[in-house]
This record gives sequence, C-alpha cells and structure tokens, in this order.
Amino acid sequence: MQIVQPAHRLFYAWVNDWNKFAADVMQVSLDPQQQEILYAVQTQSRVAVASGTARGKDYVAAVAALCFMYLTPRFNDKNELIANTKVALTAPTGRQVANIMYPEIVRLYNKAGCFPGRLVAFDIRTEYDEWFLTGFKADEHRHEAWSGFHAVNTMFVVTEASGIDDGTFSAIEGNLQANSKLLIVFNPNRMIGYAAKAMFSPRFKSFRLDDLNAPNVLQKRQVYAGQVDYEWVKDKVEAWCTPIRQEDFSEEKGDFKWEGGLYRPNDTFRVKVRGMFPEVSEDALIPYLWIEMANKRWEAQKNENRTGYRKIGVDIAGMGRDSTVFVHRFDDFVTQIDMFQSGGEADHMKSAGRLMQYSKGKVEYLIDTIGEGAGVYSRLIELGMLTKAFSCKASHSAKGLTDLTGEYSFANMRAYMFWALRDWLNPQFNSKACLPPNQLLTQELIEIQYQVQSNGSIIIEAKEKIKERLGRSPDISDALANTFFPVKRQKGLPISQISGMLP
Repeated sequence: MQIVQPAHRLFYAWVNDWNKFAADVMQVSLDPQQQEILYAVQTQSRVAVASGTARGKDYVAAVAALCFMYLTPRFNDKNELIANTKVALTAPTGRQVANIMYPEIVRLYNKAGCFPGRLVAFDIRTEYDEWFLTGFKADEHRHEAWSGFHAVNTMFVVTEASGIDDGTFSAIEGNLQANSKLLIVFNPNRMIGYAAKAMFSPRFKSFRLDDLNAPNVLQKRQVYAGQVDYEWVKDKVEAWCTPIRQEDFSEEKGDFKWEGGLYRPNDTFRVKVRGMFPEVSEDALIPYLWIEMANKRWEAQKNENRTGYRKIGVDIAGMGRDSTVFVHRFDDFVTQIDMFQSGGEADHMKSAGRLMQYSKGKVEYLIDTIGEGAGVYSRLIELGMLTKAFSCKASHSAKGLTDLTGEYSFANMRAYMFWALRDWLNPQFNSKACLPPNQLLTQELIEIQYQVQSNGSIIIEAKEKIKERLGRSPDISDALANTFFPVKRQKGLPISQISGMLP
C-alpha cells in the first residue's frame, strides 16, 4: 500500500485512532462499548469479550481484524513490504468461520470499497505473500497449523472461544511475538477452559457485553442495526426469569431490575442475555458469582478493624514454583495476601522469620507440611510456636468431619478444607465471607473441580490437573484453604497432636 503525501497525515491519524479509521473508511457505527473494545485491541496485546446474544461481538471483532490488517504493514520508498502483517480468524467449526466470521469481513471490505487485495475463499490476499488475512476451522488435532504465523505484525481473532481446546490456545500463544494481538469473543456458557480464565487474567483486558444495557434495549428503538432489541429481551425476561419481591432480592442470586419489577434469572438468561457465567457449572467447586459477592463485601468493610484469631494459611514455594504465599484470615474477613518470589528455592529461615512478625496475640499458622513447608513448621516449633503452628497435610484422613449440612463426608483432609472454603462462600448459608479482589486467586478458585465418589465422599481433583490448566501452581487457593484446617487448641498434648492432625 503506497501512501501519497497528501494522505500521509490522515493515514497516521488513523494509525493512532482505530475508531476514526473504522468510521472514516469502513463507515461503521459502533456503540460506546464496542468503541472501548476496539480501542483496547489497538492498545493492548490480549482482549477477551464475553457477550450476550446479538450484542455485536463478532462485528467489532471483524472491524478490529481489518484495522490491524490495513494499519500495521509498513513499506519502503520502493513499495517493498518491510513489516509484514498476518491475520488469522478461527472458530471451533468450519460453519462458524463460513457463516459468522467471514461474512462480517466481506461486508466491511465491500462497504469500504478501497482496501487493497482480493477476497478468495475465506481469505483476503494481496500482491504480497506475507500480507494477508485468512480464516479457518481450529483443529484440536493439528496444532502445527499455527506454526506459519510468525510475522512482524500478527493478529489472532477467535470467535466462540469457549469451544476451543487449551492446546490450540497454547499453539496460538507460541506465535504472540513482536507486535501481536489476540482477541477472543464468546458466550460464557462454561467456567472452565482458556476463554473463561482469560476473563479473570491480568494478561487480558476483559469486557462483558450485557443485553440489558444494549442501546436498542435501553432506548426501546433500533439505534444500532443488527443488535439485540427490546422485544427480544422482554420475551426472555418473561420466559427465563422469575418475579421476586423486594425482601427476596439478592445480588448473590444475580437478581436485577427490569421495567419497575425485580427478577431472578436462570442460568440460561445469565449466559445468553447478560453475558455472565452460569451461577453453577457442573463439577465446579466454587461459582464465580460467590467470589464476586465476597469481593464486594470486602470493599464495603475493608476499613474496619479486625480482632480475634488471625489464621495464616501458609504455602511454601520450592523448586519450579513461583511464590511463597501467606493468606491472613480473621473469621469472615481475609485481610491480606502476601506473596514472596522464591527464585526457584525455598528459604525456610526467611519464611519463618516473616511469619514470626505476627506471633504476638492470637495467631495460628496453618502450614502445608507436604514438601518445603515441613522445614518452616519445624523452625517455628524451635522458636517456641508450639501452640500456634499447625501441620496441614492434605493427604491425611478427614474421618468424622462433615460439611455444614452434615450430609457429605470427605476422601481426605484436602477435600474437607476446600469444601469448608466452599461452605464459607456459599450464599445458601448466609455467607459473610470477604475476599480482597485478586485475579490470580479468582482464576484458581473457579478452576477447581470435585467429584462424589461411589462411597458418597467428596474428592477434589488432583492438584497436578489444576496446575496443568492454569500453567502455574494454585498456591494462593491452597494457602486460603489451609485457613479452614480443623485446629485443636488444647494445651499439654504431645507435639504430634498439637500439630492439629486428626487421626
């Protein structure tokens, strides 16, 4: 693309403002949230968009793809391509590429009427082999298909991203070098997988497009063509929601106001209308909504003084693990989360010294002593913390322990501690739990899955499986779970019993 001098200044105005380029050249009209998304794609490397139905997520994704396609390549004075650009569009099925993604590209391309290149199959091809846009189905068995997308400027746009396997995303991540972008858009119908994690990851700028807030719905008229309208949402409120009274209104249940009334949504409404994750995913230990409400309670109460026992859940880092973590909890309130980089090796003396800063008053150190934590526990005992330091071994028996209802038993102590954490957050039990907002902790908590064994006991999935999906060790959630260890506070017992371990 050769830039003639009179257009030079305008072109660089477009480079600096993709929304201006979209309006001037593609003649599109984006709503305010779509404009925010486009700006985020321009300025950030990774963007995730969870959306309700017909909210324009694929449309803004197509706009972003064409902005990147035509604003990032660079040429020298001889019109030679010196900074190549490659854009890849993908979806779980070929139908989604053919019927959802590429038609948006074609409409925008034709409407502009001035873009270099030609439409071929699901591509835009130019006279330069290294400057193109292509669309194809993601194949979980052919990750090598992504290996050819190294370029100075590279963009990946993934629609229906919740249906793409994590292996494919790993292959895409391997290409995110130089000036690279990853935009994922999806309906949040499940809480597991790469797309769900992206919504809570500090690596992503995330957005949620809610049909209740759509301009066409708020103004009850067609402001933006093709977007969800008032009548559709009204029908879904009637079909998928239950009217409730003011005294029953509960944010924990996702209740909302509509046309002067109060309503409680089912999970279908949450996903398809509000762009929210379902309240309860199958086999998920802790729903995201419970964490969100605990975060809100924490914000409302964070300036209050705390008394009583300070429980410090401790997870000590070792080789190959990122951080040592201390989680401080006073009854229903987590006051702080301390994280210390390990540098690939555990320093027992330093960790014990840090913990001793809190030794005055009522304190309990709940330490994971499988592995590196054993050394820290031993050092605290040497320092006189006999009645304050407790050994938490996740593999030990939880015989005799039940959940709050008395219904469930547990395969081991790890299952008991994590289920106690679940009960603490569960709105069914009038939860007053307060958690400080922490994206890493949220990622870990929503990732944990459980099963009911044939004997009726609860078991939490292996830590290695969670670590494999997260790409790191779930140290913060482990430390938090340790604060629910069933401590024995009796004095005069042998050290083996004072450690808090049940038989």
